[in-house]
Amino acid sequence: MTDTQQTPPRSTLLELDSIDRHILNHLQEGFPICSRPFAQLAPVFNLSEHELITRVQHLRQSGALSRFGPLFQAEALGGAYCLAAIAVPETRWDSTVKAVNRHPEVAHNYQRAHTLNMWFVLATATPQEIEPCIAAIEAETGLPVVAFPKEREYALSLKLEL
Repeated sequence: MTDTQQTPPRSTLLELDSIDRHILNHLQEGFPICSRPFAQLAPVFNLSEHELITRVQHLRQSGALSRFGPLFQAEALGGAYCLAAIAVPETRWDSTVKAVNRHPEVAHNYQRAHTLNMWFVLATATPQEIEPCIAAIEAETGLPVVAFPKEREYALSLKLEL
């Protein structure tokens, strides 16, 4: 899933009701790992499982929730992560997004107001797969990719209370 393709840009403020705010606040604290996590969480919000799933889908589709999914520690599984960036001419933005996002290794992709205006994360099954993926993206786009391999990991926790 790539956020550049799937999260609609927000040009206006989104109105959230108290239940949506409660859901967003609560989900920042974690998500149950079980066969029916929405059924387990639904009573917290006085909703049915179906109602909670529908609300989370709406929050995702509206852009209020930009990402909803697991985070894996790739290195612990033998894989690797690498932050990468490209300076993309505005006239080539859409075609470059499509080329980059065709790669299943692209975990997410963001546009930034910077010379390097496209930033994305590569997640591969082995560390040796990072360089060939970067080379393939460079060949497909005709643009150089700047790689920022992870040198050390920091554990940060950020909760934005709504």
